Amino acid sequence: MSIEELLERYTRRDKLPHIWCPGCGNGIIMGAVIRALDQAGVDQKKTVIVSGIGCSSRAPGYMKFDTLHTTHGRALAYATGVKLARPELKVVVLTGDGDCAAIGGNHLIHAARRNIDLTVVVFNNDIYGMTGGQYSPLTPQGSYATTAPYGTVDRNFDLCELVKAAGGTYVARGTTYHTRMLIDLISAGLGHKGFSFIEVVSQCPMYYGRKNKLASAVAMLEWQKEHAVPVKAAAKLTPEQLKGKFVIGELHREEAPEYTEVYAEVVARARGEEK
Repeated sequence: MSIEELLERYTRRDKLPHIWCPGCGNGIIMGAVIRALDQAGVDQKKTVIVSGIGCSSRAPGYMKFDTLHTTHGRALAYATGVKLARPELKVVVLTGDGDCAAIGGNHLIHAARRNIDLTVVVFNNDIYGMTGGQYSPLTPQGSYATTAPYGTVDRNFDLCELVKAAGGTYVARGTTYHTRMLIDLISAGLGHKGFSFIEVVSQCPMYYGRKNKLASAVAMLEWQKEHAVPVKAAAKLTPEQLKGKFVIGELHREEAPEYTEVYAEVVARARGEEK
């Protein structure tokens, strides 16, 4: 399908052009999500896109699906409600590093623990972009932000490790530089039954970039290229060789009972309908 056909089928053309800053990675991620939905053969009329608050959370407004723009940090809570009420729907959550890892962190842990069939795509640009460039739980330690003019003291999360430890059954990481891989990772997550989590390392040249001497989106994409290590290559490297790098690709996959199916069995037993 051509770009024009994808745009016509999957975007609300009347809502464009978007509000994102020049060089922002959000458009790349939204484009990858659209291509992944098309690649996975997802039924557009049986798909719901949910977001919270933040730059990334504006993406569903441009997407021609049933969409839900919710309160800060609560996208996963709303998505859980949608999935429990209508388990036959494909539910996708688009969220940011602040929205998902800070105020929404507890929802993330428990959605993963339940292994509810949601596909979560985290736009990780290392910063709170919409509200002025404050540091987030994923801002690398020592980086500069409007709320950390002398560098952040907090250590940053590895969200993929957190989700894996909490019980998520599909965990992957991509970047806005490695777009073909990113599309495939999201597509695989959409096809997985259970909690699917895809972190996308992205760029915010306006806030994170300017504060941290990465002067352009191109420079930030080059940084991704130089510091990302595919999972197969990473397996051959020592911890010392991986220091300062990050691993991309499919990081974890397992099969486990899916929450809405188990919940339906409990409801059937309560109604005396169990065979």
